[in-house]
Amino acid sequence: MSPAVVVLLLFAGLSESAGRILPLIARRPSVSRSNAILLLLTGAVVEGAVFALWPLTARTLAELTLSAPVTDGAASTWTAGLAAPLLLSAVLAFPLLGPLLHLLLFVGVGASLVAPLAATTELDWWAAAGCVAVAGVGLGVAVEAVRRLVVRISATGAQKPRT
Repeated sequence: MSPAVVVLLLFAGLSESAGRILPLIARRPSVSRSNAILLLLTGAVVEGAVFALWPLTARTLAELTLSAPVTDGAASTWTAGLAAPLLLSAVLAFPLLGPLLHLLLFVGVGASLVAPLAATTELDWWAAAGCVAVAGVGLGVAVEAVRRLVVRISATGAQKPRT
């Protein structure tokens, strides 16, 4: 991945993270500024990593459906042309303009990942689209599960009486 793509993915992760963290901070005014910035930056790295893993996970799913492994790795990496719409969708969906808009934008970005995956595998367009969709949903569910676990752990840690 080129440095420009890494920067685009980090900015998309930052926008996604801000859309999730800022409403939480608004509801809890007791959160310090340094903790808020740390949460925001950590979320940006995690969301950026999830975005970076999306094509790789889709390629892995495509390999599982095929009998032979895919030899060309081009479908498993982001290019600046593919990452720019992802950044745009993250910025447009910030801050919580609506889950439906967010979903539609990510479907559009996911559709742009389908053609390179289908071109480098023996899968037709619909099967490649299925791999991209399953990978996106799987990564989204995994991140949401970890996010809820962190919130639950932090909430129980805050409720313990201090002695």
